[in-house]
Amino acid sequence: DKVAMQKPLEAAAKKGIKIILVDTTVNKPSFAVSEISSNNLKGGQQAFKAVAELVPGGGKVLGIGVKPGISTTDARDKGFQDSVAASGGKYVSVGQEYSQNEPAIAAQITTAAIAKNPDLKAIFASNLFAAEGAATGIKQAGKEGQIVVIAFDAGPDQVKALKAGTVQALIAQQPYQIGVAGVQQAMKAINGQKTTKKITTSFTIITKANVDTPLGKAAQYRSTC
Repeated sequence: DKVAMQKPLEAAAKKGIKIILVDTTVNKPSFAVSEISSNNLKGGQQAFKAVAELVPGGGKVLGIGVKPGISTTDARDKGFQDSVAASGGKYVSVGQEYSQNEPAIAAQITTAAIAKNPDLKAIFASNLFAAEGAATGIKQAGKEGQIVVIAFDAGPDQVKALKAGTVQALIAQQPYQIGVAGVQQAMKAINGQKTTKKITTSFTIITKANVDTPLGKAAQYRSTC
């Protein structure tokens, strides 16, 4: 939580503990010697780009996040919703909902949204469990093949879901590189060397069309070291 973690981390930094923020951050991260993360706002924009490619005719879209207050998913949700709003009415958001990291809640959100908007075209799920629940909700509503799901991350389970047709696109980060950079910056801080204040990594959109290409394979997450 970007608010709740602010004071505890500040207190640790004041005691001389070196703080490296990896992936998530807080509202005022000036105490950190380094921040390493994806550009999650851009990740949400990339999710909209995937929707635009898969549903070129436009239509209604839904966002399902985790819960407000998490820096990473908040930024993804914002990037997506801002892009929808900037589409000039070609795409229309029917809401930004939150699954509380529970697939069952995401499924309920999805079935309710479909009941209210039977012409729903796409769902952006900003984490694995939201995507899993969205796919279940679509299946329960008998809308398989009619609504596309864009999910975040590209671990083995997500890639399996993509190949099975449960989701239609994945927004892949670079978690391995983020982890490596986190350790490198921590070692520099411990050894009194200069650290890099902010490190930002990029994304790759993976679809069925490129999942087995060199680009798609390189973007998939490593499950073992």
